[in-house]
Amino acid sequence: MNKQAFSGQVAVVTGSAHGIGLAIAHKFAAEGARVVMADLDEKPIERAASEVRAKNAGAEVMTYAGDLSREATVSGLLERAGSAFGPATILVNNAGGGVIKPFLEHTSETLRATIDRNLWTVIWCCRAFLPGMLEAGYGRIINMGADSVRNGLLQHAAYNGAKGGVHGLTTGLAREFATTGVTVNTVAPCAVRTAALDRVRETDPSFARHVVDAIPMGRPGEVDEIAAAVLFLAGKDASFITGQVLSVNGGSTML
Repeated sequence: MNKQAFSGQVAVVTGSAHGIGLAIAHKFAAEGARVVMADLDEKPIERAASEVRAKNAGAEVMTYAGDLSREATVSGLLERAGSAFGPATILVNNAGGGVIKPFLEHTSETLRATIDRNLWTVIWCCRAFLPGMLEAGYGRIINMGADSVRNGLLQHAAYNGAKGGVHGLTTGLAREFATTGVTVNTVAPCAVRTAALDRVRETDPSFARHVVDAIPMGRPGEVDEIAAAVLFLAGKDASFITGQVLSVNGGSTML
């Protein structure tokens, strides 16, 4: 039997109650990692963790609920994860969710929510978990970006402002810590087939078609396709890859 790729490692996956984050948690659990699943609300993340445990016999999974755009919440996540499983060697900053609408229709509240969910969550989590990785001399940080940062997708200006910050944080951290054994990369998906995309198709089918039509392959991505890219960057085979944006996008941008 082949040894599981992440046996003995601790992987923190934020925004893992559903969609891409849940798919990532499943894959890490299947590969032997101790998985810390974090999301905003307790009931959804507990349900998701139960699903991961049920589908991955013997998986070690813990949950944490709270607003990760707040430093104190992230400090609690760091403490709880460390107490339960030990220092994390993998951090997947998947928490997000923007308010997608024309820029001038945003309010101060929706703009702040978009930046908080997509950028501050990443900043605080990187600040919290980096020291442990540096002490260990090994770590993998994978941030979830967005292909729309590169293609200027309609109604995504505010969202791109936040996700563009994530892309920039990735390159800055990657260079700053390049000699430490810690790599920092971004996975940038296009539209992905999730419950959120289904809701857009129901409420604004013309906009949903516009988003999918931007993809040369003619379909949204699948959550497992995004998760596979994350696991590759988290693995030992990606040891010489840092500061990169890996687009998983069906060809919607091509360089």
